[in-house]
Amino acid sequence: MTKVGNADYLGAITYQQGWTVGRTAVRVLGDAGVRRAYTVPADSFLDLLDVLQFDSPLTVVHARHETGAAFMAEAEGKLREVPALLLGARGPNTLNLLPGVQTAHRDETPMIVLLADRPSVGLLGDDADDPDPVEPFRPYAKWSARAEVASEVPALLAEALGEVRRGRRGPAVLAVPDDFWIAPYEGGVPQPEPPPDRSGALLRSADEVASLLADARYPVVIAGAGVRAARDELVEVAEKLGLSVYNAFRRQDAFPENHARYAGHLGLGIPARQLDALDRADLVLAIGTRLDEVTTQNHRYPSPSQTLVVIGTGLTPTRRRGLTFRIECEIAPFLRELAGVAIPRTRRSSAANASTHTYMTPPDTRGSVLVHPADVVRAVRRTAPENTIVASDSSNFAGFVHRYWCFTAPHTQLGPADRTVGYAVPAAVAAKLAAPKRTVVAMTGDGGLLSSGQELETAVRYRAQVIVVVSQNGLYGDMAMHQARTHGRLSGVALEPVDFAAWARSLGAVGYTVQSPEQLEPTIARALRHQRPSVIDVRTDPDVIDPDVRLSALFPAQRTR
Repeated sequence: MTKVGNADYLGAITYQQGWTVGRTAVRVLGDAGVRRAYTVPADSFLDLLDVLQFDSPLTVVHARHETGAAFMAEAEGKLREVPALLLGARGPNTLNLLPGVQTAHRDETPMIVLLADRPSVGLLGDDADDPDPVEPFRPYAKWSARAEVASEVPALLAEALGEVRRGRRGPAVLAVPDDFWIAPYEGGVPQPEPPPDRSGALLRSADEVASLLADARYPVVIAGAGVRAARDELVEVAEKLGLSVYNAFRRQDAFPENHARYAGHLGLGIPARQLDALDRADLVLAIGTRLDEVTTQNHRYPSPSQTLVVIGTGLTPTRRRGLTFRIECEIAPFLRELAGVAIPRTRRSSAANASTHTYMTPPDTRGSVLVHPADVVRAVRRTAPENTIVASDSSNFAGFVHRYWCFTAPHTQLGPADRTVGYAVPAAVAAKLAAPKRTVVAMTGDGGLLSSGQELETAVRYRAQVIVVVSQNGLYGDMAMHQARTHGRLSGVALEPVDFAAWARSLGAVGYTVQSPEQLEPTIARALRHQRPSVIDVRTDPDVIDPDVRLSALFPAQRTR
């Protein structure tokens, strides 16, 4: 291999005479499949922006706020499974990128973050006292570095691109001094290192898992984000071997929820009957998931008596009692091998399959005067196409989306696994830019929309025809629920009514207001026909705080009746 910069494992292609560091770096990104750069324009990277705008296969998307730009980059990486580029300027506003970078870390999303650093030759004597721009991001970065000389920037970028897609996916953060982008570059264009060939180990691992499955009476799969690219292979294996399949928390597009082998979504408030397959399991295959607290139902599953097989890339040690096997591999080829060597088995679907259909059936709301949040989800689901991409926050309204949407098509759910408010609208904008032929809906509450709704203007500017459905109940619902249950009173959770339809029109979008259930489907149908972004402001019942809970029933006086 040709040595380029300080990364001697990198390959290189033909040297391009007269190129700058900036132009070469953009070539590295384009060759790796990066298609968009998200940022708030700043003078910290003027020369790089000039290359990106006029001499690049990448499209620059100028967001209204740094946090919105970061959520956009994360959402595109999650949808395409190829990193997007996020640019951060010098100064304190760089910290606004942290929510999106943390989400990428938590959700194992590939992302490239370029941070502007002070010029390599400063005119002031206090440059050494400037804070390290990378330091706040290190807890969430899979890989981080600072370029010390201009010539090493392309090689470092290629190294970062290889790292974010190898093993456990995540963000890579690289700080580059402002003046490096225009420096002449006289090396080759480096390429990321290809993944290692594990074909022999893959076959041996598939044989071992096939043996475990042959001996198991009640094997169960928990499918996470890593399965999205291997969805067809998982369906084939589940059908051939009679496996019950759960989807991990907010990873409901990993396995079709209308499939006969589907056992349920391991989210919040799951009824005991829906956990039947996990309770009976003697073998659990955790495929492409980290088994977080919610997915494991507060670390209840897998139990010590259940054999656990963890399959995926970038696996971390599990802290559990009980027999555990870890298989480090790409999931799609492993499942293909498993389908070829495993003995077909016929197993009955567990009671969890029937229970999950009951659980996902919306309640009868015909007597409701105000709009029920379940009606909002049901109306959008009936009206929008099957492969609609749904972006949601981690708000209370997201609970209705998780329960009643029924995800059947691949790559249709964008939602942060962590508690992240304000994700839905920026994520929807990025999804529409990355997949312009698909319908994209942002499902959010009034609190979430007020956090990042300014990115609706970004959607208007880039003609990203997203539909924003806001459930306006005048509350920070999650906090209101906890306050009512814990203290029996509310404090600081009330929100004043906002005319979101008028606000949308002021930004160049289409705005609608819905105040009764009968208005829902006709309004959604009209929004789907528009060639502009739309906002549907739905005034929902503030008492319906959760699919199973009314806010009024949480106060102590009501509970004692």
